[in-house]
Parts: sequence; C-alpha cells; structure tokens
Amino acid sequence: MRYLDTVGVMPLPAAPVRMPGVVITNHEFEVPLDHANPAGEQITVFGRELAATENAGREDLPWLVYLQGGPGRQSPRPVSRKTGWIDRALREYRVFLLDQRGTGRSTPASRLTLAARGDARAQATYLTHFRADSIVADAELIRRRLTGGRPWSVLGQSFGGFCTVTYLSKAPEGLAEAFITGGLPGLDTTADDVYLATYPKVLAKNEQHYAAYPGDAELAVRIASHLAGHDIRLPSGAPLTVRTFQTLGMGLGMSTGSQALHFLLEDAFEGGELGDDFLYRAQAALSFANGPLFGALHEACYGQGPVTNWAAHRIRAEFPQFDTGNPLLFTGEMIYPWMFETDPVLQPLAGAAEILAGYEDWPPLYDAARLAANEVPVAAAIYYNDMYVPQEFSVRTATAIKGLRSWVTSEYEHNGLSASSDAVLGRLIGMARGSI
Repeated sequence: MRYLDTVGVMPLPAAPVRMPGVVITNHEFEVPLDHANPAGEQITVFGRELAATENAGREDLPWLVYLQGGPGRQSPRPVSRKTGWIDRALREYRVFLLDQRGTGRSTPASRLTLAARGDARAQATYLTHFRADSIVADAELIRRRLTGGRPWSVLGQSFGGFCTVTYLSKAPEGLAEAFITGGLPGLDTTADDVYLATYPKVLAKNEQHYAAYPGDAELAVRIASHLAGHDIRLPSGAPLTVRTFQTLGMGLGMSTGSQALHFLLEDAFEGGELGDDFLYRAQAALSFANGPLFGALHEACYGQGPVTNWAAHRIRAEFPQFDTGNPLLFTGEMIYPWMFETDPVLQPLAGAAEILAGYEDWPPLYDAARLAANEVPVAAAIYYNDMYVPQEFSVRTATAIKGLRSWVTSEYEHNGLSASSDAVLGRLIGMARGSI
C-alpha cells in the first residue's frame, strides 16, 4: 500500500486547505484492481480527510470512514462544516470521505474510460471488480496506511450500509464500531425479492404524492399525452418518452422528493409546449452523467449466485398499474434495459450491462456465520417507510447480526442521515456505546 507516485516513494499528502471550521486534506492511494491479484493492475482511490479546526493535528483523534450510497456515487462535497451530519461527526472524529472506486476523483469508470478496455466482455469483466467486496478491500488497505493499523469507525448510508455489512463479514478486525442508516440489506435476498418488495412501496409513494398534490394527477397525464404524441428531446438529445418521464419518481422516497416532483411538474408547459426550464431540470434528474456505475451495477449489488437478468424490468410485469396511464404512476429506484438505448451516457455501456445482467459467478457478499458471531458494536437506523431498502429485509438482518442495536422509525425517510443534521448520527453513536 502506498501513495500514488511514479518512483515508489511515499510523498506527503496534498497540502491541507481550509474552509470555516474545517481543515481538509486530500489523499490518493494505489490499490489493486483485483484484490485477488495484488501484483496486477493498479487503480487510484481518492479520499478527503476532514478535521475540525480545533482538532487539527491531533494524532489521537479516531477516524470515521463514510461509505456513500449508490452504487457508483461519489462521496459528498461539503461546502461547510454544517453540511448534514458532518458537524456531529467532527466533534469527535477525523472524517474520511471515500470516493468509492470508479467514482469522483478515483480512477473513473465511465463511457470515456471503459472504451479503452476493449469490447463489451472486457468492460464487463473490469466492472465485476467494482462491488462492495472490492470497496471494502480498498478501505482496509487505506485504513492501515492512515491509522497506523488501528481500527476505525464506519458510517454507511444506503448502499454504503450494504458495504458496511460486507465489511463486518470480511474484515471486522478493521472496525471499532459501525453505524448504518437506511442500508441493512437482506443477507440472502435476490434482486427479484427486492423488486417484488419495492414496487408496492413505490405505488404507495405515488398515492401519497397525489393525495398531497391532487392537481398533479391531471398534469402528469397531460405531460405524458404530450410526450406520446411528439418527439420530445432533452437538451442532451436523449428522447423524453413516457417511460422515461415515469422514472422521475426515483426521488419520491426522499424527504423532499414529492415536493421537488410537484414543482417540476407545475412549471412544465410554456405556451402549450414543454418549456426549456422543465426540460433542463428533467435532464438533471434523469441523466446518469454523475453516476454511470449506478446504472451498470445497480442490480449487481444484489447478485450472490443467481443471475439478476434485468430483475426490475421483469418484475414490473407483475404490477400492470404502472402501464395503465391513469393516473400516471412514477417508478422508483429501478434500472431498465431500455435506459442503455436512450441515455447518451449509458449507450456505450449497453453491451457490458447485458453481460452483467447474465453474469453467473457473483461471489457471496455476506457471511451469515461470521455476522452471527459479530463482536463489533453496531447500530442501525431502519426507516419504516423506506422506498429503496425494504424494512422487512432490514429487520430480519438486524436480528442476524449479533449485538446489533436497531432503531426502526417512521420519523425519517431514506435520506434521514443528511436531512436530520445531527439527530440520526447522534442517536446511533449513543446506541452503539450503550448510552441510549
């Protein structure tokens, strides 16, 4: 394990920069693409170290590594100490914001870089190394370099919680404590199981949205009718079809997702046409430009044996309500094969995505026996109305991890960690330490 360089010397990390109340130090690390072949190809993994100004230079300060949701999303870019949960964490930790491999400032995995890998099969083979098991192996290499070998704490949000359970399964010796928010996966659930559980939850979120904004039902149908009768293009040139329009429901499980959708819809028409502002805002919500791996690997994060085979697309046939059109129903966190035909960011990855959908050799991500013997203090927030990670699977997993203390709540949606500022993380810290 060494910092990136060209001559094998370990230089100092980049000079710290400051924003009010925080000292920021950027780090880059070289890690194996395939941890089973440590002498093989290396890639870069980037992380951003945050320390409260009053704690800067304290070598005894414990570390907290943050594992972001996704898969395929970069870690947060805080603009102030008061960003979400970060202020609470900085009171007692040095925070490490990890850009999981393939995201952010880590070696990117996108249409631009994957093209150099060769054909679709070569690209798919490369992408098999970007799941939770590889992310955890990266974190372990980085931990040893940053902490001098001391265990660190981990905070996993959504997919980051999946990674945390993988961490507890594969390298619990690296963890002093673990906090999980909206991210306790089913240990043995398949992709089919996930979508059979989440489609009904998306239906419920649609019902709640139209109850809150009754006028949106007519407006959504009007927009869909316009799309069905016209060739509408987003500014990127991608077609905006009815089925693409329906995927704007991705955010309905967030605390302000319904409101955001309402304000997008109410401004849609300008003089009988869909206006530029609507199209640009819709594009921002629909494009995979900020996370192409989310599209390519989303179902793969559930793969542990059976092929995923476009599970969201197949299971949708069991919920014909989404195809009736009156009221028009929005879909949720579902990836469909046609997205790789229409989104310019995903089009070049279509062949690789098809191969991954039929991939048969996904290794297990969780070790039930090791989790049953867990000794790491763990606390998890389970959101009762979670649209993305079904609470029934999370509750079952909570009982399977020895010593895990769970908090099942309907007070927050899936983004409770960031929406609550310090309440969720503060409670979990207290639970893990036995003070709550």
